[in-house]
Amino acid sequence: MSTAGRSGEVPARSRRADALRNQQTLLAAAAAVFVTSGVDAPIREIAARAGVGIGTIYRHFPTRADLVVAVYRHQVEACAEAGPTLLANADSPFAALREWVDLFVDFLVTKHGLANALQSDSGGFDALHAYFLDRLVPVCARLLDAAVDAGEIRPGTQAYELMRGIGNLCVGRDSDPRYDPRRLVELLLRGLRRPRSS
Repeated sequence: MSTAGRSGEVPARSRRADALRNQQTLLAAAAAVFVTSGVDAPIREIAARAGVGIGTIYRHFPTRADLVVAVYRHQVEACAEAGPTLLANADSPFAALREWVDLFVDFLVTKHGLANALQSDSGGFDALHAYFLDRLVPVCARLLDAAVDAGEIRPGTQAYELMRGIGNLCVGRDSDPRYDPRRLVELLLRGLRRPRSS
């Protein structure tokens, strides 16, 4: 291979890295807009938040369903990766669990518009749901186990049932602006706490 061929590889790799970073920036911006404005938010609002033109978004994500699915996957990965980081850096395992649940609630607010955005693609929705469970249930289980081992919460709560309970508390947020699921989720988390001995 010639030197010119080899030197041409670095810029190509650099362009791919730049493109991936740009895509991650778009997904983070879209996720933030979806949390506040729902999955039907105008594309121009997402573009403005990301600091790009509307055409850039359509170049990466030709349909709204493509964008919503990509945001969904992006948020699942962010939640999955956040668990170990929070556990390592928070003041306690329970504090890590509480911070992780906040991220999870943000994700769920976005997720509730997913089925409508995908319309009748129930097979695609089922595959995404399986992916969500495979990635997040083990992370939640690890946080719960750490909090139990630290004596901060009672044993016996399963990750899936906690996540399902939080999900049920988040239902209805879209249709009722007076309803704030975070307050009830906080009550649920307090109910996990082990009573302090006097």
